[in-house]
Amino acid sequence: MKKILLIMAVIAALTSCDSNTFHIDGTIEGASDTTVLVLERSRNGEWIIEDSIKVDKNGKFSASAPAPAVPNIYQLRCGDQAICFPIDSLDHLTITAKMPNFAIDYNITGSEHAEQIMKIDKGALQFTGGKGTPAELQAWKDELARQIVADPGGIVAYYAINKYIDGNRLFDPMNDNDLRIICAVANSFNSFHPDDPRTEYLVERFTEDLRRRRAQSAPRDTIFADVASLIDIKLQDYHGKEYVLSKVAAENRVVLLNFTAYTSEMAPQFNKLFNDIYQQYHSRGLAIYQVSMDMDNVAWRQAAENLPWITVYDPMGVNSQNVGAYHVNSLATTFIIRNGEIVERVEDITGLKAAVAKYI
Repeated sequence: MKKILLIMAVIAALTSCDSNTFHIDGTIEGASDTTVLVLERSRNGEWIIEDSIKVDKNGKFSASAPAPAVPNIYQLRCGDQAICFPIDSLDHLTITAKMPNFAIDYNITGSEHAEQIMKIDKGALQFTGGKGTPAELQAWKDELARQIVADPGGIVAYYAINKYIDGNRLFDPMNDNDLRIICAVANSFNSFHPDDPRTEYLVERFTEDLRRRRAQSAPRDTIFADVASLIDIKLQDYHGKEYVLSKVAAENRVVLLNFTAYTSEMAPQFNKLFNDIYQQYHSRGLAIYQVSMDMDNVAWRQAAENLPWITVYDPMGVNSQNVGAYHVNSLATTFIIRNGEIVERVEDITGLKAAVAKYI
């Protein structure tokens, strides 16, 4: 009998290893059997859907997905709220949360790194919306920096230097101390994780940070020419097709890069203007690359089906790295790109048509 039990235990262990999956489960207090959760994985700022999960009448849920080859960031989304956590191989995480503040009233157990990222996200909430003093923010960042330096090649360090608060990078490359932290992470990944999908992204971003710093300290006429260089964006349209901004710019004489929100009261008026410009100049080499910052992608999908230009969705909304990179402070903000270079920033939409005409 003991031999049979031992054999069954070995088979169970082997089966578990062969499955090569990670597991998450938990309870969402206040949820119902109509609540649907979405599991998504990160691809350097983009979110790729892995699975949709139904919650039962008691708020319980459970899901499994293929384990990543290297540690990666995932999120569990409920509507426009999301809980982020890392997955390292065959993790088993338990998440408990409460509605309606799903992304605030939650707890994660089962992984030290997941608990560290939860602590970062909850710490960041103290400073959103202008809360907290600069001294308090700096003290929190100093503590986080010490954690990053202790393991600069880890998934938590990667997450921390890519964290945004109110559309601004938590670790600002224009700040000398922050840049050292960013450099430490990029160098560590480059040295110890050369095959990690994030390494190339981190190195390229650090190089871009250095270029922007040089541009900021250069004479004013040099600054304009340097900062006008295109910062690439890679996002998907509603069909799931990825559009790369630099490629669109290379294939068209002039491109309008527009950050917008379709749920905005002024969105119909803005899009009417864009349609007029598009119909007038599309045959002469004009393209529009429109980025939706809506938290609810339903409005974007409904509009995208009927628009003749490229419209893509940024699931990070105002917390996106694209917002930070382009210093977008208001919607709609539009950039005119000509021959692959940014030639003008247009925030007053009423002057857009005249501005475009200069470059066609």
